[in-house]
Parts: sequence; C-alpha cells; structure tokens
Amino acid sequence: MTSMLSCAIRSLPATSTWAVRFSVRSFSCSPLSHATVQPKSKKTLAKNGVKNIVVVDGVRIPFLQSGTSYADLMPHDLARASLQGLLNRTSVPKEVVDYIVYGTVIQEVKTSNIAREAALGAGFSDKTPAHTVTMACISSNQAMTTGVGLIASGQCDVVVAGGVELMSDVPIRHSRKMRKTLLSFNRAKSLGQRLALVAKIRPDYFAPELPAVAEFSTSETMGHSADRLAAAFAISRVEQDEYALRSHTLARKAQDEGLLSDVIPFKVPGKDTVIKDNGVRPSSMEQMGKLKAAFVKPYGTVTAANSSFLTDGASAVLIMSEEKALAMGYKPKAYLRDFVYVSQDPKDQLLLGPTYGTPKVLEKAGLTLADIDVFEFHEAFAGQILANLKAMDSDWFAQNYMGRKSKVGAPPLEKFNKWGGSLSLGHPFGATGCRLVMTAAHRLKKEGGQYGVVAACAAGGQGHAMIVELYPQ
Repeated sequence: MTSMLSCAIRSLPATSTWAVRFSVRSFSCSPLSHATVQPKSKKTLAKNGVKNIVVVDGVRIPFLQSGTSYADLMPHDLARASLQGLLNRTSVPKEVVDYIVYGTVIQEVKTSNIAREAALGAGFSDKTPAHTVTMACISSNQAMTTGVGLIASGQCDVVVAGGVELMSDVPIRHSRKMRKTLLSFNRAKSLGQRLALVAKIRPDYFAPELPAVAEFSTSETMGHSADRLAAAFAISRVEQDEYALRSHTLARKAQDEGLLSDVIPFKVPGKDTVIKDNGVRPSSMEQMGKLKAAFVKPYGTVTAANSSFLTDGASAVLIMSEEKALAMGYKPKAYLRDFVYVSQDPKDQLLLGPTYGTPKVLEKAGLTLADIDVFEFHEAFAGQILANLKAMDSDWFAQNYMGRKSKVGAPPLEKFNKWGGSLSLGHPFGATGCRLVMTAAHRLKKEGGQYGVVAACAAGGQGHAMIVELYPQ
C-alpha cells in the first residue's frame, strides 16, 4: 500500500503519520486493541423463506509440503482420495449426490475439469454432473458457495464441494515462439515446409515459461505485495516471526491432542500411508531470525519462515438442505449462513480481503464482532494477517479507504486461528477454504460457541468471508 498511502500521509497533520498510527509493537507482549465485548446474542440466523443449508461433515487428506509423498501423483488422485474419504466418513449413497463442484488454481491440462475426473475415479455415477471453479486462494470457498446457491435455488438437495492443488507438478510450457512453431508443424504439408520451420528455430525458443505466483495485472509476486503491506502497516520482522511461531506451536498442539479430526489417512500408491500434515514445525525465534528475506532483498521482512509454503492437498465437504439431512438421519456440523465476496486494488490492497469482507458479512448477518466466538482466517503470510488485524482495528483506515464511519475491530487473538493456520498446516491453493469451514465448525463445538467467521484473501485483490453457525447440539 506504500504508493496509495503516501499521498494520504502527506495530507495528515504533521504530528499524525501512518507510522505513528501503526507503530511497531511486540506481537507477544502488546496485543492489538479489540472491540468492546458485548453480551453474545443467542439468536439463530435462520431467515423466513430461506432454506437452511448445512455442512454435514468434511474431510481432507493430509496437507503436505510439495515435493514430498504426493510428488508422483496427479491432482485428480488427491481429489479422488478426498471424495472417497468423504464417502467413507458420511456413508452418503453416491446416487443421492446431485452435484459435485471442486476448486483448483494451477490447472492440470490433462484433466481440464478435475471435479469430473475425480468423481468418476471415486465411483460416482457418470450421470452426476460436476464442474471446476477457480478463484485463486478462495477457490474451494467459491465451490462451497456455489453448492449453497444450487441448494438455495431448489436445483439440488445434496452437493459435494471441495478443492485440490498439487504444487509438486505444475505445467511448464514451451515459449510462445516454440508453441507457434510446433503448431505450424501440424499444418505443414511437405518435407520442405517442415524443414523451413525447423530452420527458423533459435536457441531462445527453448526457454521454458515457468508458472509464477504473480499478479498478471501488476507482474508482482504475492510475496512482494506482502512485504510492502507489512512495511505500510509498520509490522516488524520480529512481529511476523512471533506470529508464525504461534501458528506452528498451536498447530502442533492441535495435532497432538487429536483436534484436527477432518484429516483422514491416505495410502499413497507405492508408499506409506500419510496420516498428518507434514509442514508443522515449531522452531525458535533465534532460528527463524537467521533466514534471509525471500522477496524484497536484502531488506524485506517476509521470509520462508513467516510465509505459507507450497503445498499439495485436497479437501471435500458434504452440503445439504437441512430438511434433506434430517430426513437421511444426519446430525449436521454447522449451518452455512451469510457470505460475501469482495474485491480491491490488486496492487496496493492485494491481501486485505478479510478487512473488507468481515464487516460486510457481519452487517449482512446482523451481528457484531463481539458476537463471534471463533475466527478462522487464511494465513498467506504472517505480515498479511497482522496487516489485516491492524487495518480492521483502525478508524482512520475504515474512514479513508473503506468508506465506513468506524472500524469493525480486530478479532481477539484468544479466538483467532487457535488450531494453527495456513502458515503451519499448509495451503493447497484450491483446498484451503473447506479446511477453514470445517475447523470453524469443530472449534465451535469444542469451545461451546455459536458463530464463527471464516475469511480469506486471494490473488487479484479479492476476498471472501462467511458466517458459520454451530448446529444445535
């Protein structure tokens, strides 16, 4: 946000600068201020004339660092495993499922509709429609809300939604010059024409085009954006490392206590059975402090230790109308209530989706921040999370950038990502949304809460937020 905010800073009084408003504070000993605690509402968010839509259950295969146990598989293998795991967990008859929708980001060209290929591989009928959506890091969020829309409109009663990503094997293309030459070969009708095409090939034709986690509109990687965002909000390297260490520590604790019950074992063909996420590695501030800047070198504050890592994984959830779920004898986990999608400037506000989405979804549901018992936000970078918390807690930011009279407030850390997050559990781009929803549902039950907020940022400057309500126990 440096370029956007510099103009705003100059317009402020001399004694009031962005750095003063968002001063560097130790993450561990100086917590952000929070909205005033109010008595929690116990009303349900059911609406007259609107179907109640529930998530019956959800699963995910372990999220693994790319290049490890899933490296020799294809994306639809992972998606198929999540579908089979969901069938095993819920015992839902395949023929009852009306529709399947999956999210993915890095598309495997051999399976252009990965939802369909995974469904057929998992044994679903060829009469069950399936399609694939993409919306960067909120792709499975989009898959779930697509399912909600299909049920709410009366088109379906039972939808499986999920997401998958395999960063161990991404498409690497020939250069455009080489692609054009190869395609011309198909049209060449004589040996002379083919030889003429060969004669045009130059060494630079062989340079591959590698996929990059970068914005097409700005040519800037997400890591660079995170570094600039952290600088704009005056978030120190120490604060970022402390938050990352918190994520890994809480994730390890959740693993050890068996709280991550959505994780199912996956027997990798030719290898051992994988039973847990392998990126959870609590370290120390000293070790983390030794790492060099990963993006803005040499002075950036975003490092490999305080960023989410390239991850392979897949997830799936079973969504139904409440009426259908009860008729089939299910006890749902949670209601899926109001949700919003937001979009901002992809250059300066790329990662601020939760800041914009959270107040909108709260207003839509008629709730305040104090009503929320559980927060599950996607952790792309520690700096991104802390920037969102500071932006949400700033009247100045709300008034100058969001067109709001006052701030929504920062989620209390004692309610925030208590079982770890994407920094530690991993972030398969297309699959994280389902993990967030299921974690929120399980935490609500474990902690005796009623409402949860799930929120995430995504490439393109977009974001998503959703209210999850615990199903009556």
